[in-house]
Amino acid sequence: MRRIGEAFDKNTRYQHRPGAYALLPLAGNLLLTHQLRPLDELQLPGGGIDPGEGPLEALHREVFEETGWHIANPRRMGAFRRFVFMPEYEIYAEKICHIYVARPTLCIGPPSEQGHSPVWVGINEAAELLGNPVDRFVTQLL
Repeated sequence: MRRIGEAFDKNTRYQHRPGAYALLPLAGNLLLTHQLRPLDELQLPGGGIDPGEGPLEALHREVFEETGWHIANPRRMGAFRRFVFMPEYEIYAEKICHIYVARPTLCIGPPSEQGHSPVWVGINEAAELLGNPVDRFVTQLL
């Protein structure tokens, strides 16, 4: 599996952390989420896959929690590995990032996840605005 970002450090203990993330294009724009904490940054909507949950279930849940939008027709683009410190959990993680492209269909309301807000940016601008290397890389796949 392709690694993006920092290399594995043999002196660090990593926790396995699978997640599902969405590229959400609509009318030449991309729906992102702005996260205030622990880092103030733009991200692809998505996050961890909970125990007993599949990647698609997690994708729908996370997109809704972080943007307030429902999505349709998710299509898997691939998966990438990332070794990273996650300050919100105070752990080092081996993240397996399952990437999907889907269509935003309906905004129900504001995000339910505190500290997140939906942001629309031009598809061509997204790569330079996103806060992590996986997000920046995958926007170039559109």
